[in-house]
Amino acid sequence: MFSKETFFALSLFPYLGFLWFLTKSGKTPKLALIGFYVLLVFVVISIPAGIYAQVQYGEELANVDWLHGSAESFLTLSNVLVVLGFVGAIAKLKQTKSE
Repeated sequence: MFSKETFFALSLFPYLGFLWFLTKSGKTPKLALIGFYVLLVFVVISIPAGIYAQVQYGEELANVDWLHGSAESFLTLSNVLVVLGFVGAIAKLKQTKSE
């Protein structure tokens, strides 16, 4: 059917639509929105890292620890920003309701 690479590439289009709607709505906390965009950085970093792992080591990215960990750090950063953005928004909402 689809190779994992094709599926990965095709999955980018719905995610770009998701980002467009989040941005257009103006209701997403700014820090969380930045986190969702940083996920694109993770994707952009992972593709050449995967190619490098294949060419240099003859392995998939997941099997080259230092390279895989470096790429995954952008995923971690993305997750942290999304969580902090929504936690901040919830705290702000609670503060507004208590006033």
